Amino acid sequence: MGPIWLMRAVKWARNPPSPKQVKALLALFAVVFAIFIAERMGLWPAFLTLPPR
Repeated sequence: MGPIWLMRAVKWARNPPSPKQVKALLALFAVVFAIFIAERMGLWPAFLTLPPR
């Protein structure tokens, strides 16, 4: 972990995000996780999947 990341951590600790921002981030993670699970279970439509390289 470099000094830039430590400065970001200090900035975040001094001025934490609002509860609204935290809820939005958690909602985004939930959507991404739901898409990941749907794709793993075979419920994701084939036309939305990129062909393998």
